[in-house]
Amino acid sequence: MPTSDPLALIATPLGEPGSGRIRYGAAMDLFHAGRLPEGALEVYRICSPLDGQDPAPLLTERGHVAPAGPAVTPSNALIRLLAEADRYLAGLSAPGVAEVRMGLAAAGPQIPTPPGAAPPVLAAHLPMALQALNDTHPALSAAIEAGTPHLHWLTYSGYTETEIGTDFARGHAYASLVGDGGPFAAGDFDFGLFIVAPHVLYRDHAHAAPELYAPLTGPHGWRFRPDAPLVLKPAHDPVWNDPDAPHLTKVGPLPFLCFYGWTRDAQSPARLIPATDWAELEALRL
Repeated sequence: MPTSDPLALIATPLGEPGSGRIRYGAAMDLFHAGRLPEGALEVYRICSPLDGQDPAPLLTERGHVAPAGPAVTPSNALIRLLAEADRYLAGLSAPGVAEVRMGLAAAGPQIPTPPGAAPPVLAAHLPMALQALNDTHPALSAAIEAGTPHLHWLTYSGYTETEIGTDFARGHAYASLVGDGGPFAAGDFDFGLFIVAPHVLYRDHAHAAPELYAPLTGPHGWRFRPDAPLVLKPAHDPVWNDPDAPHLTKVGPLPFLCFYGWTRDAQSPARLIPATDWAELEALRL
């Protein structure tokens, strides 16, 4: 859901590829609408080849002010998050990405579950994850930060604490963006954000739903067979899990933050798959 609002586009975050020209294009629209003086337009022209250049200091030096952006509402914060999520996925090449993007394209608004008290893991670890993401994807980081308060964050109730381990039970949270309880719906489909605290083990498990993980931080440890060795994967290296395929995640020193997408069987429960080395992996520091 890309925006065409020039006031939103002129505030495109610094550092995004092509953002200087996006800001200049928006400035031209505002100039032609009589909402931006010619001197301010010239500042945006000068800065247009420099995606990381903030026009504000030069605007101030020349006696101009940056135009005020649109008011941030829950609705436009969530629309922006959905658009930035799709834009991010468009840059990935992996199994399942096209299917997840089809689900996002079909998403329509619904009445979301009102946000409640967020699990403590969110306040404790989301800022660190977003700081790391901001280094490479500033617009996406900003969109997640703005959208987070308007999502209904939960901990997964399908495992008992004894089964899954205390660290994971108390150290994770997820929120649907498209799906049951989220602000958008697209049939039998679920897409959202998932965060796990540093060093936590998400034990071997499986589910009927085909699943895409798009990790926004890393490196983290993965495996796809109980008792197999871990494989370290960096941020932005997607993982596709076929239906009922075992998988495990061992979080590294950064919080694990990802987009997840279940492309069908979205109401199916996850189940644990026993392994002999969980205690060893929970003590491990990557």
